Amino acid sequence: MHRIGLGILAVNLLAQAPATDRRNTYVPTTDTHFQMPEYRTLAEWEARRAHLRKQILFAAGLLPLPEKTPLRPQVFGRIEREDYSVEKVYLETLPGYFLGGNLYRPLRRTGKLPAVANPHGHWNYGRLEHQPLGSVPARAVQQARMGYVAFTYDMVGYNDTVQTPHAFGGAAEQLWSFGPLGLQLWNSIRVIDFLESLPEVDPARIAVTGASGGGTQTFLLSAVDDRVSFAAPVNMVSAIMQGGSPCENAPGLRRETFNVEIAAMTAPRPMQLVAATGDWTRNVPREEFPAIRRIYELYGKPENVDAVQFDAPHNYNKESREAVYGFFARRLSPPGDPPSTAERGFRIERLPDMLVLHGRALPSNALAYDDLFRQWKQAAASQSDSTRDAAALRERLLLALGAQWPASVRHQESGGAIVLGREGSGDRVPGLWQEGRGTPALVVHPGGAQAARSTPQFQALAKAGRPVLAIDAFQTGAAAAPRDRSHRHFLAFNVTDDAARVQDILTALAFLRSRSSQPVELVGLEKAAVWTLFAAAVAPVEVKLSSDWSGFRGTDAEFQRDLFVPGIQRAGGLAAAVRLVGGR
Repeated sequence: MHRIGLGILAVNLLAQAPATDRRNTYVPTTDTHFQMPEYRTLAEWEARRAHLRKQILFAAGLLPLPEKTPLRPQVFGRIEREDYSVEKVYLETLPGYFLGGNLYRPLRRTGKLPAVANPHGHWNYGRLEHQPLGSVPARAVQQARMGYVAFTYDMVGYNDTVQTPHAFGGAAEQLWSFGPLGLQLWNSIRVIDFLESLPEVDPARIAVTGASGGGTQTFLLSAVDDRVSFAAPVNMVSAIMQGGSPCENAPGLRRETFNVEIAAMTAPRPMQLVAATGDWTRNVPREEFPAIRRIYELYGKPENVDAVQFDAPHNYNKESREAVYGFFARRLSPPGDPPSTAERGFRIERLPDMLVLHGRALPSNALAYDDLFRQWKQAAASQSDSTRDAAALRERLLLALGAQWPASVRHQESGGAIVLGREGSGDRVPGLWQEGRGTPALVVHPGGAQAARSTPQFQALAKAGRPVLAIDAFQTGAAAAPRDRSHRHFLAFNVTDDAARVQDILTALAFLRSRSSQPVELVGLEKAAVWTLFAAAVAPVEVKLSSDWSGFRGTDAEFQRDLFVPGIQRAGGLAAAVRLVGGR
């Protein structure tokens, strides 16, 4: 009766099998027009938010977070004006890695004060840009005049933060999730640490605001660090453009998500969206803002998010800044005595008086790029080696792979041919299927199902009368098909071919387990042995692994050749997979 039921299910699903694999036809990019999913309950959203938080941190190379070593802040070069002061600041956010910035403080203020972190966008002068479309010093001076402690700080590769370029990282760096987005997000987290350490700062009233690339930093920081109590991302929360720089597009960051959903993670904390008619935030009042407001409604706090839009090109101009000052005044300042939100004139300081490294060398312990990358890898490997929780290791590998154990597997059978797919995913995994008795087996060959069927391993299993499945894992055998990988930020939105192959192995394993209570024997041949090792490592069920990966030592070069998956080394690499398989 059980097999009859499965047969009926297969017939019913026949017409539902996709004609093509969606992973080849839907290739999202920074310019895809995304749609916000509908979340009907707070519990549903909170589960999604928790997953996204881990996904963001993992893509940034920050899961688990690096050790918070002493910042050793250097604060010097104080300049006092009529109602505020400004100083140079250097923070050691990682051992031997330094972040530059400027600290603006109000004069003649007492008690605990709000603080504002101010990341900047891709302006030519970075945190010191001052022109009509955007002035970082103007907003910091005004924040200080309003009674706030304001800190402006560099993007990587800008001004005083010069130990890496702004855009960097090849395949080896991607394996370890070492890139500009991760360093910038870590710097922002450490900036909150620095602001909290200042005796005059009220840690319950810390805000962040920035425009363009600084807007991306604003909502990413707010998404992963709940110490940010107020956020104002400017001209960046968009459903139609997701950021053009490597510092905004780490591999895996926007897999099945986009900026609007990430910005919504600020809820229910107060947030103001600032938009412009002349850039990709032109639809905010009628599209992005209502979508985010629906998340705030789940918390019963729709009044905690608002949006303003100005008729202007891409900017953080005076009008936009004054709108944010008004938002801060309503949220940060004590009731009864609102500060003025109108910008007044101020003195632009000379660049030498603002730059930390003017007339100074880098600290003696500052690391060169290669040494910084080497330290990153050593710290990551140490964290993985010291992780005793198998579930945590498995979770990190799954985040790297972008893979999941299917809740259900759809299948279509016709003679000895079969097509598998995860419900709702659009995946199409062709294969060859032989019914039988006893322990089921899955054979994976890098040449596909036909190549697997001709091997002695498959023939021996078939001769023994066992159930045997061979698949055309993604882009192998009959599954080979055109796939546009040309977009420079392809990996921010899409998995690699090798990661998709591991997913297909998991899908096939889930199918076999649905037909038998016995552990599946998994046979990986040639370089597919490595694919099957990682599939067995992340599978939530017992797998009998019969694959010889002994020639694979887990070096960066070997991962680039046999299993190129960004973040796989950061997740523990070969050692983690072997531990998980051996620990069953």
